[in-house]
Amino acid sequence: MSDPTRRKPPHILAVANQKGGVGKTTTAINLAAALVERGAKVLLVDLDPQGNASTGLGILPADRVKTTSDLLLDELPIAEVIVPTETPGLFLCPANADLSSADMELVANEKRSFLLHDALREAGIDGYALDFILIDCPPSLSLLTVNALVASNAVLVPLQTEFFALEGLSQLMLTIREVRQSANPALRIEGVVLTMHDARNRLSQQVEADARATLGEVVFKTVIPRNVRVSEAPSYAQPVLSYDSASKGAEAYRALAIELLARHPLHLTAEELGA
Repeated sequence: MSDPTRRKPPHILAVANQKGGVGKTTTAINLAAALVERGAKVLLVDLDPQGNASTGLGILPADRVKTTSDLLLDELPIAEVIVPTETPGLFLCPANADLSSADMELVANEKRSFLLHDALREAGIDGYALDFILIDCPPSLSLLTVNALVASNAVLVPLQTEFFALEGLSQLMLTIREVRQSANPALRIEGVVLTMHDARNRLSQQVEADARATLGEVVFKTVIPRNVRVSEAPSYAQPVLSYDSASKGAEAYRALAIELLARHPLHLTAEELGA
């Protein structure tokens, strides 16, 4: 008989696209913030050596004492790496440049593809009562990205509405297929979210039409617009929902969170429901 006082495990999403500049980190930060705004508890794992997600959530380099590098290379307990952010309910595993050597250092480790998978399932994470874990992947199909795919239930792919956008997806899909065949048979595509969309631009409209025609229901209904407030928010170390709550970018990420929550509703425990 299931325990009504225990939450179901968090839904783990790898936010991935090997092409840089597509709004991957921006989507990870703002989707996480939007999910928290709807009542979820979220952990964002910064798996990019650039550490942009950490910076965007206000964790300065000097404050990153324990990072995802320690988590993977030294197998430090995840509870020692997780830090709170300025957004209540949003937690972070920060990253820094130490992670850039991970691919070379992990090659000799027999568990090299499963390190993040195992870390995210440690008992020490239970106390955070997480609903979602978002993994901000590096802009490459490296061993770090493979770790994210092996650890995740599904992959969310930000896709910039620009020329050749769809061509870059083929290699990512191939990598996902390989991970399915070997380490994570249950891995699936959560969806493709169109980013940096300019409704006045015919090219953006055409790319959206092509993406929906090619990928069908895989593409989220929500489209993230090109929005100056979204671009400005990281320089103030805030999600756009905090920086300018009424902006079009903030509203778009709220809509994306609602779409995701429709698929994965929050499962509150009997205690949280007041039973």
